[in-house]
Amino acid sequence: MGKGSYQQNRLMSLFSAMLAHFGPLRWWPGDSPFEIAVGAVLTQNTAWRNVEKAIAGLREKKALRPDILYSMSPAELEELLRPSGFFRLKTRRLRALLEYLRSYPGWDASPGNADLNFLRGADLSVLREELLAVRGIGPETADSILLYALDLPTFVVDAYTMRIFSRHGIFPPDIPYDEAREYFMDRLPQDVALYNEFHALIVRTGNTFCKKSRPLCANCPLAEFLDHEVD
Repeated sequence: MGKGSYQQNRLMSLFSAMLAHFGPLRWWPGDSPFEIAVGAVLTQNTAWRNVEKAIAGLREKKALRPDILYSMSPAELEELLRPSGFFRLKTRRLRALLEYLRSYPGWDASPGNADLNFLRGADLSVLREELLAVRGIGPETADSILLYALDLPTFVVDAYTMRIFSRHGIFPPDIPYDEAREYFMDRLPQDVALYNEFHALIVRTGNTFCKKSRPLCANCPLAEFLDHEVD
């Protein structure tokens, strides 16, 4: 068996173990692609429960449409985003994303388009570079929007990914984001559903077991793949 096949099998074994433990997670929750994109911005530097509070407020105001959010004043938007933390910063970042969306053909033709259909014909690599050029949109947020909102095959890497896979000796803890992303994409089929479920399972495993300090390795679904004790 070649090295690439071994690494692919190892990744799929980790995936299968997490899936057997947690079952399908069907992440990311959201009523529309636009809501998912908003959530990807709001989840920066905060717990998901805080994002849920902000999303609930936006939903109550029937504001989860790109044209409606764009029409709001910064002060209005700040107040609605307050529960997510760093609300002034996130208002600026969300406004920057809205400006980017507004630059696309189809925005004016479909002013309430929460399905983001005007983005769906774009090339993945081009769209990713454009998103990364938006102020406040880093690689993790860009890939979350592309994968979860637009169903494009890109792998999302986060702190849990770095922690779990470095502890298992798969890659070093200081690996650059794009190298970690490429590690998965070079070894797994280009499958949106697989990328989606794999990342969701990583997040759940990291949050439940692979904690930053005092990890709960004994009960972790990946314990059998760990060949050393984690401090």
